[in-house]
Amino acid sequence: MAKERTLVLCVDRDDDLGFKARIDGPIVGREACLHAATSLGLIDPEDSDVNAIFETIKLYDELTERGEEVAVAVICGNHMNLLEGDRRIASSLDAILTGTGATTCILVTDGAEDEYVLPIIQSRVPVSSVRRVVVNQMPNLEGTYYILKRLLDDPKVSKIVLVPLGLAMLLYAAGYLLGYPEGATIVVVGVVGTYLLFKGVGIDEVFGYFISSLKASLHGGRFTFVSYITAILLGIVGIILGLISMLDYYTSSGIFFQILAFLYGAIAWFTAAGLVASVGKIIDVFLNEREAMRRVVALPFFVLAIGVIAYGASIYILSISDVSRFPITTDVGVKYIIFATIGGLFCAFFGVYLQSLLGRWGDECGPVTLKREV
Repeated sequence: MAKERTLVLCVDRDDDLGFKARIDGPIVGREACLHAATSLGLIDPEDSDVNAIFETIKLYDELTERGEEVAVAVICGNHMNLLEGDRRIASSLDAILTGTGATTCILVTDGAEDEYVLPIIQSRVPVSSVRRVVVNQMPNLEGTYYILKRLLDDPKVSKIVLVPLGLAMLLYAAGYLLGYPEGATIVVVGVVGTYLLFKGVGIDEVFGYFISSLKASLHGGRFTFVSYITAILLGIVGIILGLISMLDYYTSSGIFFQILAFLYGAIAWFTAAGLVASVGKIIDVFLNEREAMRRVVALPFFVLAIGVIAYGASIYILSISDVSRFPITTDVGVKYIIFATIGGLFCAFFGVYLQSLLGRWGDECGPVTLKREV
């Protein structure tokens, strides 16, 4: 019967090894792990990952002395993007398990952040133990100040904390300079609230994914790079025209009607931006991976449907409000929302039908292989 092999694994989720010591993961083997810990310790002796890696090596030595079959490794994530980092951890772990033949795992971490990857590891190998390394320190005021200073020196932490505070202070100072202190307070609270909402809902990750897709499109010479840039410019135009529309049709009925006035002026440009971006995506898929066409062919129809329905709804509600300068009457507004809703639903239905039609056609034809002529 084959002897069970244990993997002693250290997780550096924020990739301090790569960011500070320029050591690429994954790192497999006792000597390689010892070299990584020493290199990181010489650059930043206060990094807790140094202690975690040394604890990993210590645990490996103890199990080896007891005659167990043991492997040791360190896997790294991404310092600036945790989503991409977790994907990298998953692929690195798959490669290590294949190379070492380990059947169980002992996880060593330096804090709760690294333990977020525990479900990823458990989905690939049974975890028999989790060892968390805590460094003993004297809890005094000077030490707390120094820890906060070290955290704020980290680019990842400073981007999250210092940027919104600095922007809020600049906006407040600009408001006072222009003679609108009340407006400055409103703007600052609005900007900070929007930032917290983006972080809480995870919209910042969507923007991060968009930026990474834009870079990949540029480096790969894809058509989506041009379409995405065009969509951004159209979106900026939509924001400007939406703000102008909100000023033109300002009403004291409440913020809901002001948002609708903004949509009335901006939704056409936002819809155009979505159409340009989705059509660019379809063109790239058609040129490079046609088998994925059915996953993206419905995108422009959905974008157009949402834009048409939102446009009709904004017209109707503004037409029945107390906006005296709005050029559309209530009777015409009713027709707008009826026809917009019918048109939007028909457009969405056609997109779904076209998607299912391509799916059936792909299932009937099967995978297509291209033979290269000699």
